[in-house]
Amino acid sequence: MPLQLAFELPAFFLGLLFGSFLNVCIARLPHHRSILKPRSHCPKCLQPIRWYDNIPLLSWILLAAKCRHCKAAIPWRYPLVELVTGLWFALAVVQALNTTATTASAPQLAITSLAFAALGFLLIGLLVMDWQTHTLPDAFTYPGMAIGFFLTCVDVVFLPRGFGDIHVNPRISLRISSPGSVNGQGNILLTGPEHLVYGRLIAILLAAGVLLLIRYLYKALRHREGLGLGDVKLLAMIAAFLGFWNGMFALFIGVILGALYAITLLARRRATATTRIPLGAFLCIGGLIAALLGDPLIAWYRSLL
Repeated sequence: MPLQLAFELPAFFLGLLFGSFLNVCIARLPHHRSILKPRSHCPKCLQPIRWYDNIPLLSWILLAAKCRHCKAAIPWRYPLVELVTGLWFALAVVQALNTTATTASAPQLAITSLAFAALGFLLIGLLVMDWQTHTLPDAFTYPGMAIGFFLTCVDVVFLPRGFGDIHVNPRISLRISSPGSVNGQGNILLTGPEHLVYGRLIAILLAAGVLLLIRYLYKALRHREGLGLGDVKLLAMIAAFLGFWNGMFALFIGVILGALYAITLLARRRATATTRIPLGAFLCIGGLIAALLGDPLIAWYRSLL
C-alpha cells in the first residue's frame, strides 16, 4: 500500500495541473479561441490571474470562490474539473497495477497508465463542453483518435515474443502458438502485433460506421438531423483507446443515460420531442465507465452465452 501510494499521490497532483489546463480548454475551444493566448484572466474584469491565484483547488478555496479584483463568483465547475481529473489520474495508476502488474513489463505498465489518464482527460473535457455548449471540438476528438491508436502501436512493441500469434496446424484448426514452436507447425495467419494494430484500426472504423448508419437511417426516416458528426468522432475516439466492444458498451451506457435524461425532461415538461440533448456528454460517461469496468463486464456477459 505505501508503495502504491507513492505512485498515486504524484499522479493525483499531476492530474490537478492537467485539470487546470483542461478548464482553459473547456472555456475556449467551443468558441474557437486560442488556449495559449491570452493568459488566464477573469472573464468579467479581464484582469490576468496571477500564479498564486491559479493553484488548482487551493486558490479557489482561499479566494472564497471570488475574483480577487472584481469579486465576481468563480463557478464551482473549475475546482470540480480539477478534482475529478486529479482523481482519475490517480485511478489510472491503480487500474494499471490491478490489470497488468502480474504479467506486464514496466513500459507496458506506463503505457496503460498513460492511455487511461489521457482518455479520462479527453472525456472529462468533452463531457463538460458538450453539456454546456452542445459541441464536441475536433481539437479533442481527432487528436484523441490519433493518441489512442498510437499508444496501441507502442504497446505492441513490448508484447512478449509470440503473444497472440495465430497458427494453422496441419488439421486446419486454429490455435495460439509462438513462432517456431514445434507443437504448432503451419502458416502464420496473423501475428500478435498485427492482430492488435489492425484490430484497433478496424474497431475505430466500425465504431464510427455504427453511428453513421444510425445517423443515416434517422435522417431517412425523420427527414431531419438527429445525430451530430461530433458524436461519431467521439465514439471512434473511445474505440481507439478501448477497442470495438468497449466502444459499443460505452454507446449502450450513453444511450440509456441519455434516454433517461430525455424522459425526465419530458415528464417535467421542460422539453419536447425535438429538443436537443447532449448525447456526447452521456457517451463520455459511458466511455469512462467502459474504461473502468468494460473488460470484466464484457467477459462476464460472454460467459453467460
